[in-house]
Formats: sequence, C-alpha cells, structure tokens
Amino acid sequence: MEAKVKWIANMKFVGEDTLGHTVLMDTRPEVGGENSASTPMDLLLIALGGCTGMDIVSILRKMKIEFKSVEIEIRGERASEPPRVYRKIELVYKVKGNNIPNDKVKKAVKLSQEKYCSISAMLRPTVEISYTVEIK
Repeated sequence: MEAKVKWIANMKFVGEDTLGHTVLMDTRPEVGGENSASTPMDLLLIALGGCTGMDIVSILRKMKIEFKSVEIEIRGERASEPPRVYRKIELVYKVKGNNIPNDKVKKAVKLSQEKYCSISAMLRPTVEISYTVEIK
C-alpha cells in the first residue's frame, strides 16, 4: 500500500492512493485553512468508522442477519496540548431492521473491535476506545 499527498493551496491538500482514489483535506480558518474539507484528524475518525462498519456488515451477512442500515457515530476527545492526539474515542453503532437479534449484533461489534478492525487495533494501545450498540 502506498499513498501520496500533494499541497494545493493555503492549507489544502489532496491525498491519492495507488488506485487513483482521492480525498481532499483542509483545516479551520484560525490555523490558515478554509474549512473546505475534512481535517486529517476527522478523516482518522471516518476511517475508523469505515473499517469497523465494513467488518460489521460482513459479519452480519455471514450470520445471515437481514438488516436495513448500519450507522456508526464516532466522537473523539483530543489532548489539549500538541500533538493533540486522540485520548478517547466513543463509537455508537446503530443497526436498523426487523427482528434483529441484539446478541448477534453485539457479537459482531465485539469481533470487529477485538479481532478484525486494523484501525482500532492500531489506536487501542494509546487511545481509550468505548462503544455502545443500538438496535432499531
């Protein structure tokens, strides 16, 4: 895996992976940005949600659980001093569908968090990660 990041203007950058997929990054005006795209720290939360979300969908499908939607809300709390790393991250998993077995969804989330999600695994040594599950 490889990626490259190229400066565009002000504090705006474009990142590109080896397949040519791109993502814009910017920051807040008070630090020189235009607030025109997600910050790198925002993208980390989004990547965590995508990583664990893909796990959940895959595991629920293998369990033959029919669901209508999977949504993950991610909240990060950062240190007040530089380098302002995440100290705590909370995930709220929201799975919607008819007759969704709560125990199986919780098992899928636990498997993602403890075994499969590589981003959770990288963050866990330095970040307190907690989660809750809501079935609707």
